[in-house]
Amino acid sequence: MQVADRYVSWYIISMPQQNVIIIGAGVAGLTAGTYLQSSGFNVTILEQHVIPGGLSTSWTRKGYLFEGGMHWLTGSSPKLTLNRIWHEVGALKDNNPVFNKDPFYTLTDGDRTLNLYRDIDRLEKHFISFAPEDEPAIRRMCRDIRLFMNVHMPVGDVCGLKTDLHTHPSVTELCAMAPAVLRLPALAKQSYIDYVAQFKNEDIRHLLQSVIGTRYNALSFIYTLASFASGDCGYPEGGSLRMTQNMAGTFTALGGRILFRTKVNNVAVENGRVTGVSTEDNFIPADRVVVTQDTRQAVDTLFNPPLNEKWAQKMRSAVVSEQNMFLCLGVRADLSNYPRGWVIPLDTPFTAAGLSFGELRLNNYAEYEGHSPEGCTALTCLLLGPSYDWWKAKKAGGTYRQEKEELMKRFIAVLEKHIPEIAGNVEVTDAATPCTYERYTGCFEGGWMSVWEPGGPSFTFPAKSKTADGVYFAGERSMMPGGLPITVWSGRRAAQVVCRDANIEFVAPRY
Repeated sequence: MQVADRYVSWYIISMPQQNVIIIGAGVAGLTAGTYLQSSGFNVTILEQHVIPGGLSTSWTRKGYLFEGGMHWLTGSSPKLTLNRIWHEVGALKDNNPVFNKDPFYTLTDGDRTLNLYRDIDRLEKHFISFAPEDEPAIRRMCRDIRLFMNVHMPVGDVCGLKTDLHTHPSVTELCAMAPAVLRLPALAKQSYIDYVAQFKNEDIRHLLQSVIGTRYNALSFIYTLASFASGDCGYPEGGSLRMTQNMAGTFTALGGRILFRTKVNNVAVENGRVTGVSTEDNFIPADRVVVTQDTRQAVDTLFNPPLNEKWAQKMRSAVVSEQNMFLCLGVRADLSNYPRGWVIPLDTPFTAAGLSFGELRLNNYAEYEGHSPEGCTALTCLLLGPSYDWWKAKKAGGTYRQEKEELMKRFIAVLEKHIPEIAGNVEVTDAATPCTYERYTGCFEGGWMSVWEPGGPSFTFPAKSKTADGVYFAGERSMMPGGLPITVWSGRRAAQVVCRDANIEFVAPRY
């Protein structure tokens, strides 16, 4: 080794580690923490809950595991660069192989069965056979899906980054996505509901309206179906809980610390520079702070005065939160003869929190290992829509718990008409509302994504503060519309910006 090399090695080893505090042990926080710890920082994650995962969460009740945060994983396909990122942060390991459900959803209505197949050719043929009167609309939809099958979120490095593993989209990758560009503006302007309304067959409308939240634009809908068709969007065994536990284990194995039951009240900024964070018990000094708690909430609640940079002002006006009611049943019966993803059209709409639903979308975990005791089944139902204000008012009025119990009773009564085995065999019930998600994760209005409305703006917010040096941001609000791929991308981006600012090489964990 040359003298100069020995000097550089000694200098790097003897440099004092910079202390980084990350607020939130969700996917974005664990991602940022893993990359920063791997790059030589001393990282501590502060988490108000007792488990990692944030909004990507699931929970157990009397032997039943209810998946409350992930129904498919974008980037589960090995063909995508995002898949490599999931492996680097430890989310995907040998203990959670990915399962590609097919058909993805199945609608049953009496003797009729309609399947949402992944294979686009099979889907097209099946839909036309089911509803020949809709052949032109079916072919248009399948043409749109084929057009977007090569479209995915490109992953690259921030400018000026020092790293031995540069990542940028290839020319071939970008060229494959180019044909969709001309169709993109029209789909972004059209509403999801209007797009589905072109189908005359009511069952097709019921099935397609169950894919995403109804307030989104048609582009979000087509992109989702194209992701299914491309072979992506599988479900890792063990779901959110195992995936985020894997990530937490990867982070701590690198030497990082997670302090649970530690709620951050304030990010301290003095003379334009971050100095640390205040919790309920003490002050923790830090050289840099990465905020991965819901940014829409954080800009108002973690800074005194509230952060008022232009992008924060835009976020306050642009973010429309997607909210959900999440109904869970533990059933003492094997329901594996029913579809895994099941859409039930209703003769009479089901009402909840002032919203009306013409169909119920069920996730049936009878065939999923570890989700229920032997011979039993965990069932969940997601009801999407703006219900936060309704539930907040019930909480203020003292009838919150009563309303949840009444909702579950009506839900069970409806299901008993379609699943006779449920009658008398429900041994666990649980209902989560937007207020539940707000309480456990601190997310804005209990919303776990941002709604990309028809004709609405598509935004990407910066990874660092312009007025508080040393403050960085990551999480679902970083880019429209949010979700798991945005959280892992934004956590990685924040770590890279920290490394660039500190003039330290960005090092990805090897797996």
